Amino acid sequence: MYNKAKEMYAAIGVDTEKVLEKIAKIPVSVHCWQGDDVTGFESSEEGLSGGIATTGNYPGKSRTPEELRADIKKVMSLVGGSMRLSLHGSYAETNGEKVDRDALQPKHFENWINFAKEEKLGLDFNPTLFAHPMAASGFTLSSLDAGIREFWINHCIASREIADYMGKELGSPAVTNVWIPDGFKDIPVDRYTPRRHLSDSLDKIFAKKTAHNLDAVESKVFGIGFESCTIGSHEFYMGYAVKNQTLLTLDTGHFHPTEVVSNKITGIVDFVPGILLHTSRPVRWDSDHVVILDDELEMLMTEIARHDLFDKTYIGLDFFDASINRIAAWVVGIRSTQKAIMIGLLEPTKKLVALEAEGDYTSRLALLEEMKAMPWMAVWDEFCRRNDVPVGAAWLDNVKQYEKDVLSKR
Repeated sequence: MYNKAKEMYAAIGVDTEKVLEKIAKIPVSVHCWQGDDVTGFESSEEGLSGGIATTGNYPGKSRTPEELRADIKKVMSLVGGSMRLSLHGSYAETNGEKVDRDALQPKHFENWINFAKEEKLGLDFNPTLFAHPMAASGFTLSSLDAGIREFWINHCIASREIADYMGKELGSPAVTNVWIPDGFKDIPVDRYTPRRHLSDSLDKIFAKKTAHNLDAVESKVFGIGFESCTIGSHEFYMGYAVKNQTLLTLDTGHFHPTEVVSNKITGIVDFVPGILLHTSRPVRWDSDHVVILDDELEMLMTEIARHDLFDKTYIGLDFFDASINRIAAWVVGIRSTQKAIMIGLLEPTKKLVALEAEGDYTSRLALLEEMKAMPWMAVWDEFCRRNDVPVGAAWLDNVKQYEKDVLSKR
């Protein structure tokens, strides 16, 4: 099947061998929080807050760092290609010592760094600015309270130092993504003052240059309890990223339902050092459903592939589903993201661009429609075979066995 597909793609000017070589090198940053419903390992009774919620109570979630790492290792055995691991600040290991978030240090993530070395993974990082007493007011970096702002500024500074250490240890820069829940449930009178506080806080956080860390800022339309105004809006962060030359994070669930992130990539990419792309799936709102191979994910990766923007785009996952087997959720999301990248790479872009430049929109449309029926799945199966991971749905049997042997006993 692959040999036949190779011939068919060659007929339209696409070299599948080069595609297989390229996709194997494009890293996908896998989020640790799918495995434990975003709870982390802090010794606190503080539940999820800050516009974040998980739904479902499927058995077998990770309860300890060791269990989470074992689950991640299982996931890595079922997906091919280049992987990274994205951590949140709340996943620190303090050995029973009470260490608040503003006092976290690289040593609290040593086990994660060692795990990354063993598994040949890069690491990325996220300060955790939710689910904490100091975030109870609904405001963190934009708070009117200088003491609250200072606490979260110090947490973000500590996070950057941790990420910089990770990047140095692993020989690969860590992307550190700042997202805050700050906002109003009802219509505010003064949006400007909190945004000025946020800008000032970010300036203080990013004041010290780092050698092995890349900074990113992430916007959101709204959160639960913050429906009327989000301080860190898309416009705010796009302006800040351009002015201060940070990465700009585009989360596919953080926009209005009628917006598409794929249309934003080339409008932004030349004005910032790069884009951090969070693939998620909103269902009527930013509900962080498991990523599937839908039209927008396919279009998103195709847009990046068309202009070979992979060097300026950092691809990561951001979803959490507690209603299904968590290992399966990871595998579905990773594989769907990689499939979308492959479909984009298999497009005969040069031919399509030439037709477009000639004004031959008839042929452009016809070829694009024919592409939808091309045997990309045969190329995908070959990718799985070459990476020594299950082909097709065979991975599901592996997950079910792991559930029986491991997850069901938790």
